[in-house]
Amino acid sequence: MLTRIKTLVLLATLLALTGCANKAPPPLYGWNGYEKNLDTYFRGDRESLDTQAKQMEDNLQKIRVAGQATPPGFQAHLGLLHGKQGDLARFQQHLQAEKEQFPESETFVNFLLRKFKSK
Repeated sequence: MLTRIKTLVLLATLLALTGCANKAPPPLYGWNGYEKNLDTYFRGDRESLDTQAKQMEDNLQKIRVAGQATPPGFQAHLGLLHGKQGDLARFQQHLQAEKEQFPESETFVNFLLRKFKSK
C-alpha cells in the first residue's frame, strides 16, 4: 500500500513538471535574420548596402506583421545602412525609432545623428 502511494505521488509530480515544461514563453523580439544581416555588414564581402537595407526593410515588415518588437540595434543598423547610401531622412527616421524604443540608447543615437550631420 505504501509503495502504491509513493508511486502515485511520483507519477503526479512527473506529470505536473512535464505539463509546465511544454509551455515556452513567446520570444521577446522578432529577430527575422537580424544576426545574418549584421554578419553580412561586418564581413563586407557579400552584398551591397542597398541589398542589405532592402532585406532589413522586408524583415522589419515581417516583424511588424507578426506583432513583435524589433531587437535592440535593429532600427539603428537599418538607419546606418540608409545613411551610408546618402538617405539622411530615413537614417534619422530609423535612429529616432531606435531611441524611442530603447531610451537607454539616446546618448549613442544622438552621437550618430551629430556625426552624420557634420559630414
